[in-house]
Amino acid sequence: MKIEVWSDYVCPFCYIGKRRLEHALERFPHQDQVEVVYKSFELDPNAHVHIEGDIHDLLAGKYGMSREQAIASNHSVGEAANGVGLHYDFDRMRYTNTFDAHRVAHFAAEKGLSQAVTERLMQAYFTEGAFLGDPEEIAKLAAEAGLDKDEVLGVLNSDAYAQNVRADEEQATQLGVRGVPFFVLDGKFAVSGAQPDEVFDQALTRAWGERSPLTVLGADDGDAEGCSDGSCAVPQAKSE
Repeated sequence: MKIEVWSDYVCPFCYIGKRRLEHALERFPHQDQVEVVYKSFELDPNAHVHIEGDIHDLLAGKYGMSREQAIASNHSVGEAANGVGLHYDFDRMRYTNTFDAHRVAHFAAEKGLSQAVTERLMQAYFTEGAFLGDPEEIAKLAAEAGLDKDEVLGVLNSDAYAQNVRADEEQATQLGVRGVPFFVLDGKFAVSGAQPDEVFDQALTRAWGERSPLTVLGADDGDAEGCSDGSCAVPQAKSE
């Protein structure tokens, strides 16, 4: 069973949702037959690399609230993160354009390191104050997850994997995805947002139970058999 996950590296709910899915998979009896594939989604494709103000200012500006209200709202999100074993440091977060980070993630997928790179980039952004707008910083983090730093810099100094990112985003548009995280299970069921654990448990069970059986055609004896195979602190609308 395949689970596709659309997310962004600067979306705090995406990291929370990632952990909740992982915890649900740890409880799922068929976890060894589940493939998780991460897909690109930019909260703001038009975001600049360098942005004035901290994460609290950005939230306050978007929703027309005071800085104190924004801090309180981010604190609430931080509490949700604590609930899944994550520690968010909003005071150190540096919001930026994530297109290059997504390009590197596609490179990582080709090397079989998608999971490791996705985790490292999210951890670095939300808990360590890493600046994902800096190619050197991205390359360093990707190297810590197992990629070759020089190869990553080569990707970042080109337009490699740009079409892969856009293809993921186009697929999200076709699916009607308007916010992340967004999870598609086996191409049939979707979970939108960092839902509670029980929602992921139910989704996994239902998706597994309703998979279509594989029909074997062309058997020599003519006796074919059926075979059963095993939303953000600073959310921004995606530009049309």
